Amino acid sequence: MKDTTPVSYLAREYQLPKVGVLHKIIDTLSPFERTVFWIIITALVLSSFAVFTQVNRETTTQIPVRGGSVSEGVIGAPRFINPLLALSDTDRDLTELIYTGLLRPGPSGILIPDLAERYSISEDGKEYRFVLRDDARFHDGVPITADDVIFTVETAQDNAIKSPRRADWDGVRVEKINDRELKFILQRPYAPFLENTTIGILPRHIWVNVSPQEFAFSNFNVQPIGSGPFKLKKISYNASGIPTLYDLRAYNDYTLGRPFINKLLVHFYANEEDLLRAYSSGSISSLSSISSSALNEYLSEDSELLRIAFPRIFAIFFNQNQNHLFAQKQVRTALKVLLDKDQIVREVLDGYGTIINSPIPPETVTGQNTQIQKSKSREERHSEAREILEDAGWEFDSELNQWTDGEQLLTFTIATANTPELKKAAQIAATAWTEFGIPVKVDVFETGDLNQNIIRPREYEALLFGEVVGRGLDLFAFWHSSQKNDPGLNIAIYTNSSVDDLLAKARTISDKEERDELYLKFEEEIFDDAPAIFLYAPDFLYVTPKNLLGKNIGLVTTPSERFSGVHLWHTETERVWHFFEE
Repeated sequence: MKDTTPVSYLAREYQLPKVGVLHKIIDTLSPFERTVFWIIITALVLSSFAVFTQVNRETTTQIPVRGGSVSEGVIGAPRFINPLLALSDTDRDLTELIYTGLLRPGPSGILIPDLAERYSISEDGKEYRFVLRDDARFHDGVPITADDVIFTVETAQDNAIKSPRRADWDGVRVEKINDRELKFILQRPYAPFLENTTIGILPRHIWVNVSPQEFAFSNFNVQPIGSGPFKLKKISYNASGIPTLYDLRAYNDYTLGRPFINKLLVHFYANEEDLLRAYSSGSISSLSSISSSALNEYLSEDSELLRIAFPRIFAIFFNQNQNHLFAQKQVRTALKVLLDKDQIVREVLDGYGTIINSPIPPETVTGQNTQIQKSKSREERHSEAREILEDAGWEFDSELNQWTDGEQLLTFTIATANTPELKKAAQIAATAWTEFGIPVKVDVFETGDLNQNIIRPREYEALLFGEVVGRGLDLFAFWHSSQKNDPGLNIAIYTNSSVDDLLAKARTISDKEERDELYLKFEEEIFDDAPAIFLYAPDFLYVTPKNLLGKNIGLVTTPSERFSGVHLWHTETERVWHFFEE
């Protein structure tokens, strides 16, 4: 009797040829024909796979998903993880991860809203009004209100706190409109003011009962509660009670969206040697603030080196009050001509920097002339400098092997900090000048001693030093004549009434194009006066694992700003059909 069940019926209708039949057919082929047959079959399979892969790529998109971790190594242990007290790079790094402000630097360096939903600026440029987001909350779940912002600003202004951010808020009045709205009132227009609103906001309900005298000693400086992309889970200590690791976890309610990275581990090391040893052993996969000379030796194949724009400039500043020889523009110009800036960048920074001839960092002003003359030979530099000095009445005394104007010898001292890069740059410059017959002595000081006893009282003839210009590009403090004395930063002791007018006006204009035009005119004045020799702008170097994606870091004003877009970093991805994308 026939089996008429559905399963048997289907088996009969769709039965495939037996494998044995296929083998018999292949066996009838000659060796050559069998080879051709298998080549065709293989090609068919591979081409089908390639077509499928291509179709899959064209019809799907790779998107980041949550998961993974990052292990970051830094030098130094934390002390003040507090936006009002942070001084060291380690403190600033952790503050950037744990706290956030009304605004935040975006990937391109442009400020974007964070705790703020929106803001507006009055026509006279004196009032800045902010509206907070409804969903902004601290890590302990308490909503963020205007009271927290006001508390943070007023605490920063308190002399007893001694906050390094106090100057940012000097003369600024803050008023509450309601729980979600507030406004800042300035005494006069100040275009870079928005930069100040990136300061991390403190939770008032935690800090309000901490007196100014106890502020720096509060346990919340090392066990912080903020509202940033990551929150503190655990601290590990060594036998001496010194923290060795901060275990940070993604904050689910972060205003810009929960970070994709689940866990961010920050390891602390005493020095660069220990940091590099940990990197070599695989204990950490990311690190920064290391000397460029170490990169070629330690950089692994699994790592990616990011070279990030850094608005800092390094120059040799002349103090005419300490050495009247620098009052002669020809002398300053001849000294500039004698230096091979390409050599300095190559030997001091291992090429990780940009040659500059202006106090304005590269790529910060539209229309800026960033073209650098081709490096000249030693003979060409000597010939040009000789012509400049001889035209100014100087003569070369072959017996003394020095330049003289008949009354005095051309010689001076250059001061700098005790760091490998600055010492090397100063020595290269001194050697170039000495070989030409201008003996130069290099005085090296510890950074604290240099700042306190040399720079502040302006006790130097020439000074090789760096300036942190910042995103706001407010050059007033560095070049306005009112800033020649401490605490001003006009270390070239520069005076030019036209420059004073340009800088005073530029800091009041919010429109970037109009402000850039003023800075270009300022740059022309500096070119003409040559009050300093501008050498280089260093790159910020950041080593990360190759599998860490989403690191769109275009500009940082401080090393900690490498974490500005940390909520977008990811190591895990998946492919989804286009119509499933949000």
